[in-house]
Amino acid sequence: MTQQVPSTEPELAGVRNFRDVGGLPTVDGRRVRHGVLFRSGHLAHATEQDAAFLASLGLHTIFDFRNAADQRLEGPDVELPGVRNVNLPLSDPADGAEFWKMVRDGDLDQLRAILDDGKGAARMIASYRKIVKERTAEHSRVLNALADDSVPALMHCAAGKDRAGISIAVTLLAVGVEREAIVADYLESNAKHRRYKVRRSGSADTAYTPEVMELLNPLFDARAAYLEAAFASIEETWGGVETYLAQGLGLSPESRDRLRERLLD
Repeated sequence: MTQQVPSTEPELAGVRNFRDVGGLPTVDGRRVRHGVLFRSGHLAHATEQDAAFLASLGLHTIFDFRNAADQRLEGPDVELPGVRNVNLPLSDPADGAEFWKMVRDGDLDQLRAILDDGKGAARMIASYRKIVKERTAEHSRVLNALADDSVPALMHCAAGKDRAGISIAVTLLAVGVEREAIVADYLESNAKHRRYKVRRSGSADTAYTPEVMELLNPLFDARAAYLEAAFASIEETWGGVETYLAQGLGLSPESRDRLRERLLD
């Protein structure tokens, strides 16, 4: 039986950006059920108390969208007894490796070169579009798994914002959640206690200056324009959500009905 999460959202010590997606409204008047779909940042630094809380949720499956480079940097997820871990990288390990090294280690001039004048935000928008268009097999696997048996489920990437954010959005689109509610949930990742901790080499007075942080903000912000770009990519590529789900993701009407029954009140 699915367990209900506490009404007061926990602040986990070693896991950022955790939340239950329950309560979001659908266009036909239903709501996402509490205790069946969760999202977060990576679980590699979960404390014993964090792990005990996560284990209490009765999770069936954890979907980890990190790539091999992420896992080398942060470490593997903590293992929870009886929970299936599915790793589905949503970006190639080599994709942007030099870019992210520059983010961590580059000096101010290097950061200006790769991020100034809107280049950081443009990179994020391009990434969101690319994931929607090119990772249909992965999103098909997630939705069909949820429809079959994989709930309660937790989806995460590194920060729980981008790859997990897109995957949660796709799942919510599939069950008919209102577009504005999807965007509002996505933007919750901006809360101070949820934000990914930026890692930079060097001393604090040089690595985290106001100008450096302003340059980095587009990479670590959740911005409505990013998710709207993903939605626009669906419209441009498939002509709409229904075709995207049916043809792009191969989600049958029967699977979609089962998905609604598992996720909605």
